[in-house]
This record gives sequence, structure tokens and C-alpha cells, in this order.
Amino acid sequence: MLLSEGTTGSCVEIQDMMLPAHIEKRLEALGMTPGSTVTILNSKNHGVLIVKIRGTRFALGRNITQNITVR
Repeated sequence: MLLSEGTTGSCVEIQDMMLPAHIEKRLEALGMTPGSTVTILNSKNHGVLIVKIRGTRFALGRNITQNITVR
């Protein structure tokens, strides 16, 4: 499943990120690493996805969340 397909309020675990190296490194520096748990706080149809990672909220665009696989 992709992160962009998650529903509001669900907790998912990051499996893999298929992003350009500079974006992937930035997300890893913010704590979004494979195996980490992400809570989806708000999901709009074609807007941003607001997630909570290790106690911090982030807004991620759909172009990023469509390239992150979760379970």
C-alpha cells in the first residue's frame, strides 16, 4: 500500500521510499526511516497529507506520498 492511500487516523509502518536521493535523505534526517511508525492526521483528495512522525507533524505533498510504501 502507498502512504497516499492511507486513511485519516491510521498508523502505518514505512517499508520503502522510492524518491530522489536528496528528498529521501531529507526525510530520513527528519526521522522518516524504514521501520518507523507514521500516524496519518489529515488526508485530502488531491492536497497535502499531514502525518505525525515521532511526535512531530509534517505536511507532505502527494507527489512524495505516492512514492512511499507502507504496511
